[in-house]
Amino acid sequence: MRCPNCKSNNIGKIANRHFYCWNCYIELKEDNEVLTMYEVDLDGTLMSLDDLFSEEERRLEG
Repeated sequence: MRCPNCKSNNIGKIANRHFYCWNCYIELKEDNEVLTMYEVDLDGTLMSLDDLFSEEERRLEG
């Protein structure tokens, strides 16, 4: 798996179908082979980044 944002493969698993990019610090959630991307705010809330990427860019390869 590669991060759609920074293209790094430095991805860690934090829960079932939930991942974290250690390179650009975003959280990724896999659902039906498409990633939903979140930025973690200072207070811990998740802010969606999906509007910055097309669904094709967020689709898992494989």
